[in-house]
Parts: sequence; C-alpha cells; structure tokens
Amino acid sequence: MNKIPELLSPAGDPEKMRFGIAYGADAVYMAGQRFGMRAAAANFDDEALRRCIAEAHAHGVKCYITVNIMPSCRDLPALPAYLELLQDAGADAMIVADVGVIRMAQKYAPKVPLHISTQTSILNPEAANFWADMGAERVVLARELSLEEIAEIRAKTPKSLEIEAFVHGAMCISYSGRCLISQYMTGRDANHGACAQPCRWNYSLMEEKRPGEFFPVEEDSRGTYLYNSKDMCMIEHIPELIKAGIDSFKIEGRNKTAYYTACVTGAYRAAVDAYLANPERYVMPQFCLDEVNKVSHREYYTGFYFGPSADGQHYGDSQYIRDYEVVGMPVDCREDGTAVFALKNRFFKGEELELLQPGHAPYSFHAEAVNDDGEALDLFNVPQMKVHFQFPFAVDRYAILRKKKERPK
Repeated sequence: MNKIPELLSPAGDPEKMRFGIAYGADAVYMAGQRFGMRAAAANFDDEALRRCIAEAHAHGVKCYITVNIMPSCRDLPALPAYLELLQDAGADAMIVADVGVIRMAQKYAPKVPLHISTQTSILNPEAANFWADMGAERVVLARELSLEEIAEIRAKTPKSLEIEAFVHGAMCISYSGRCLISQYMTGRDANHGACAQPCRWNYSLMEEKRPGEFFPVEEDSRGTYLYNSKDMCMIEHIPELIKAGIDSFKIEGRNKTAYYTACVTGAYRAAVDAYLANPERYVMPQFCLDEVNKVSHREYYTGFYFGPSADGQHYGDSQYIRDYEVVGMPVDCREDGTAVFALKNRFFKGEELELLQPGHAPYSFHAEAVNDDGEALDLFNVPQMKVHFQFPFAVDRYAILRKKKERPK
C-alpha cells in the first residue's frame, strides 16, 4: 500500500490559506514579505506569519515557508533574523533553493526541516540523495520528470526522504530552472520573485530598416506566443501519481484567488479520498474534473508526466479560460439554512446559481433571494449588497456562490 499523499495548497495571503484549509489541504505553503519567489502575492508580514502558522496548526495543517529567492550579497544581512523568526513561529519546513540560504538555515534555524525547491532541478536519484545527505527532509522534483522517472527516483532514495511534485497549475517556460528572460527584458528579477511573465507576451518580428512595421512570426495576425505554456492538470491521474510514490501533491497558485484555491483544493481532495476509499474500483467523481474547469486557467495538459509533450505550448494567444464567476461570499450563515452573501457579481431572479461548499459536490439551484429590506428584486447588481437566501441545509462559512458567466449577445 502506498503512503497516503499529502495535499499541499497555495496560500498567497491569510484568506487564501483559510480557504485552502477549509477545502481539504493537509499543508499550505506561504511566504513572508521577503525572500519568497512570489513578490506579487500579498504574502504575510512577520506577525501574520506567527498568527497564521498557529491557526493552521490548530486545524492540524502544516505550514511550509518559501525562502527560495536566489539572494545577492545585499539580501544576506537580514536573513538570520528572519530564519530565527520562522523557527520561533513554528514553521513546519522551509522551501529553499540557494545553497547559501541552506547553510544559513542550518545555522540559524536548525530545528526547521528543509524542503529543496524545484528550482534546483532534481532530475535523478543521485541528486536527490545528495540533498538527503545534506540534511533535507524533502525534495521538490523538477517538473520535467515523467512518472516512470519519479518511480525510479523513489526506488533509489531512502524512504525517509519525502518526494513532492507539482500536480496542478501554471507552468513556466523555464519549468524548474532559473529563468532570466524577465530580468533581461524588464529589469524585474524572476529569481527574486518579481517575474514580469514575458513568456506570456505577444511577439512579432520587426525588420531593422522598417521600424514600427511588425510581422507575425506565425500565420496568426495577432503574433505568436513563443513561450506560452499550457497549465498542468493531473486530476484525472491520481492513481498513477500515488503509485509512482509521490508523498506530496503540490498545487501551484499563490497569486491566484481564494476561489481558485477552494475549487482546485476541493477537487483534488475529493479525488484522492475517493481513490483511497476504494483503489480497486476507483472512478473519479465527475465534479472533480468540472471544478478545475470552473476556475481561471489556460488550456490544460499533463506536463511531462507521460514523457516529453508535443502539445505543451499554446501559440494562439495567452488568454485565460474564464467561464464562471463568483456571485457572492457569505457574511452570515445560520443553522436553519438562512445565508447572507455579499454580492460580487450581478444575477437575475430565477438564474441558475451554484453553491460550492467544503466536502460537497456543488449544489445547483435557481435564484430566489431578497435584499436587507426583504425585497425580492428581479436583478441584484449593487456591489457588496447583502443578499439573503434560504437553503434546505446549513451553509458553511467558506461557501462560495457562483454562476456561469454571461456571454455578450
């Protein structure tokens, strides 16, 4: 029997952390205001780190802190105090990439386990064993690996060394390496968490003596998206991931919304639990696949898990697929099924809505609601308006109300 895998969710801020926990994460990963690779996320100040680590622990959830920038000399003086803070706050691990940071972490926070970041491009068992010898508790494998290669790494490394792998989310043109495109083109250093994502931009060709005249590199008149990767999605391959020996399933997305965290975490939680409940007769619940398609995403593919992919790049555009939108978030939920939502997007009386709740398939219904004055309006369209619904069950405080987006006529 394979070890039960950990489900690891992104926490770009306290709200996202709480939704990840509510929808079934076993662990979350987050960053402080410094030294993390997602500078655009809200992240956590020092006090919030302490508070949210304690809050997660109260729910039996682990917190891993990213300390994974590639620091220069000017970054190092502030690092010892930060590492000591993480140890004092009770961080369950630090995700690290730079050998200098690893050396300092072992000196200033020796009680905090080390997880070696995917940025180190661990592609073989010798590399994994090196990091185990250096004191690492876990390695986050390179995204370029196939399931077959992961299984070989698992077989040739000590069982005490945990293996983590990305199973869902955006893929970078540099996959597991250290991309320099952003710094070269914009001065924003991806290795300090400030990537401008030039891999998603629209590129055309300009001839030296014809300034201002742009020629498409491809037949599409809008240009071509040379580096634009599809998003990874392995929701349909939970058995294969578990059988390969992966200890932790990582969902990418600290810059995404709380809604994204809830949907994707809930989908993978339900799929993993269904498999573990009956591996021999496992059939993935259909709503799991539906859920990952109801969040903002690019076209999906399975990365390199089944060998080199010929369809990993999306050349047509860099647009997201956004078919659903959040209608409201709860501000008051009562045992009798009464629930009050703060309105985010408009809806009409009788329009089909969906209620998403932790641990449940979505509940579809036709909208019947009133405002604070008890009026049953035909259209609810005032942002943050309080909208009252009556459900045949109690609504969870982390419920989300959504609908299929309206299409222009």
